[in-house]
Amino acid sequence: MGERLVTDAERRARLGRRHALAPRHRVATPEDATRTMTVLHATEAPTVYLSVAARSDATVGAVDRALYDDRSLVRQLAMRRTLFVFPRDLLPAVWGSAAARVADIERRKIARNVEDDGRTEDGLVWLDARATEIESLLHERGTLSARQIREALPELDGKVATSTTSPWGGPTPVAPRVLTMLGASALLVRGRNAGHWRVNRPTWTVMDDWLGAVPEALPAREGYAELVRRWLRTFGPGTETDLVWWLGSTKTAVRHALADVGAVEVDLEDGSPGWLLPDDLDAEPALDPWAALLPTLDPTTMGWKQRDFYLDPDHTPYLFDSNGNAGTTVWWEGRIVGCWVQDPDGVVVPVLREDVGADGDAAIATEADRLTRWLDGQVVSSVYASAQMKQARLP
Repeated sequence: MGERLVTDAERRARLGRRHALAPRHRVATPEDATRTMTVLHATEAPTVYLSVAARSDATVGAVDRALYDDRSLVRQLAMRRTLFVFPRDLLPAVWGSAAARVADIERRKIARNVEDDGRTEDGLVWLDARATEIESLLHERGTLSARQIREALPELDGKVATSTTSPWGGPTPVAPRVLTMLGASALLVRGRNAGHWRVNRPTWTVMDDWLGAVPEALPAREGYAELVRRWLRTFGPGTETDLVWWLGSTKTAVRHALADVGAVEVDLEDGSPGWLLPDDLDAEPALDPWAALLPTLDPTTMGWKQRDFYLDPDHTPYLFDSNGNAGTTVWWEGRIVGCWVQDPDGVVVPVLREDVGADGDAAIATEADRLTRWLDGQVVSSVYASAQMKQARLP
């Protein structure tokens, strides 16, 4: 038996308050919004801005300032080979743990691929040479796009097959893969975006040029422990399955981290064991009813592997793609009840999958109006549009 029972209703109350989604609990700055969530998803550029907007009144300019001027928030490839925005102080933890794991996997894959392609007999030596060339180029010329780097360094031009046996392992450009691996390893970092905030056009620079003094990465075990500590503060209670999935790690690493932070077992409503930090065992007070509109891949929507306490499984094929990527979501009282889209004029339109009553309709309409004003006529597109967003008919 766990220390106590944490009901689904309490988990939803924790979510509304701790994720700064309930209007009375919003925060002030992009940095506050990011720390509240541990990290923000950044696979799609607009997600960062819209996730901040859902939790604060911060403007696009304020997010740009945090990312590109103050550099208090930093893009980093890490867990599950996914791009996130991290608060700067969390970088040493992830560099030594989840990011290092991704970098090692990618490094070995690329080395094997360039050997199979006949470019070299030793892929690891080839990669080290390319890393040295890229670092020297960026120190000399400053921030550059992937295309500019490729044009300056001919060895990075062309494509290599990702597999000699799989039908999906056809030739892919080698330069983006090398840059991605070096970003995961924290040698490089994505600098300023070459386009507007709604598109991904990253430039690349050397991490120590971008941050100045670069702290040492933590040892892997310490790094995982810090990531788990912050995840539990944001998302707890969660299960071992949730953490293994979110970290993209192993059960062994998660169990060591739970032990290292002194996590306490609790009982969840579905009968499975969950985990909380030892100083976070008090019952969460109830919240007034609240609504929220979140973007594709928002960290709340993507925070757990086991989602039944906030997502009706029947809604999943309409609101998530086949790979588990979430489209936009509409929330009412801590549960996902639909998605949102925009009309040609940029007006936000909620599309609900269940009846939320008059109070829910009114609260959701208020949040839709708020987001419409924030977007100010700008229409956001996504490659992760869900079936509901596309108005697809499913059986």
